[in-house]
Amino acid sequence: MVAGRAAGKVNSMAADLPEEIKQLDATLSGIESVLDVEALRRRADELEQQAADPDLWSDQDRAQVVTRRLSSTRGDIARVEGLRRRLDDIDAAAALGDDEFLAEAAADLPALTSDIAALEVRTLLSGEYDERDAIVQLSAGAGGVDAADWTAMLLRMYLRWAERHGYATEVFDTSEAEEAGLKSATFQVKAPYAYGTLRSEHGVHRLVRISPFDNQNRRQTSFAGVEVTPVVELSDHVDIDDKDLRIDIFRSSGPGGQGVNTTDSAVRITHLSTGIVVTCQNERSQLQNKAAAMIVLQAKLLERRRAEEAAEKQRITGGPQDVSFGSQIRNYVLHPYQLVKDLRTETETSNTGGVLDGDLDEFIDAEIRWRRAAESQA
Repeated sequence: MVAGRAAGKVNSMAADLPEEIKQLDATLSGIESVLDVEALRRRADELEQQAADPDLWSDQDRAQVVTRRLSSTRGDIARVEGLRRRLDDIDAAAALGDDEFLAEAAADLPALTSDIAALEVRTLLSGEYDERDAIVQLSAGAGGVDAADWTAMLLRMYLRWAERHGYATEVFDTSEAEEAGLKSATFQVKAPYAYGTLRSEHGVHRLVRISPFDNQNRRQTSFAGVEVTPVVELSDHVDIDDKDLRIDIFRSSGPGGQGVNTTDSAVRITHLSTGIVVTCQNERSQLQNKAAAMIVLQAKLLERRRAEEAAEKQRITGGPQDVSFGSQIRNYVLHPYQLVKDLRTETETSNTGGVLDGDLDEFIDAEIRWRRAAESQA
């Protein structure tokens, strides 16, 4: 009886596998075509030649860009080739018809399907700046001390997300609130396609919970803004006139150690014609802070230019205005129930602890698909 049920289960797997393999093969073939694996191999060869140049490290910034791109390109190739091998192994197992091999193939199929779907999302990142590193700025909104605490929670969430993926990050500036949490924070995610991956996080994030700062244990709603911009590269030609800058030097505050807090090394740069202000105080030297602040300023100016160009295009074409700008894009409810829900994609989960610990991929993947669909209809 038991043997009969087992045989029936295997026969069912054998019947379903060919169609599932066929669908996965079509998806993976499409991915291989979009990514152009042969072009990736040529690109890897070019980057390897650049990396082997003994003069490369005379320019530290360029050297880091080359090595990071080489690592990313190699990773893309290995990822595609690995998925193809796994699919071929399952196809071979199905062809053999061996019960044990069929069971192993069926067991690996869900994970393979998920991994192929994740790589498929990557092929949707084709925006002008999608392949860039990302600069993320967080700012407390309405909600008082809870909003400041929420901003600190978001900083931890995004840094943990980056850590989960092995992405390097650099925190440029944190401005502490008086009672708890942060007024604002600015950091960079140093990974290929970081901007394309994170740019749909841009918007207002809303938290609902029992406030730990309310002695009556009342429910509190608080808001924080997330701004995501691409890192500027030399080819972008963002011209900044020194005469248009006001640079203020002051003593750093908050955590950072004696070397940071006892010297006038913090830098605040004001771009006079636009009113954009950026601050960096997390490095030990004034020069390092100024260089980091200029990176953030250039990114903001590039994003401003991109937004102005998009607005002009929209004016000319008479396209619809985005009336949702500034409204919340995602709710994080910790009381009276547990739920994180994205209001654009309808993606939701009750695993609030996991999300706040950086488990964001389900939301980010859904956002990328949603954004691509919206762009294709525009």
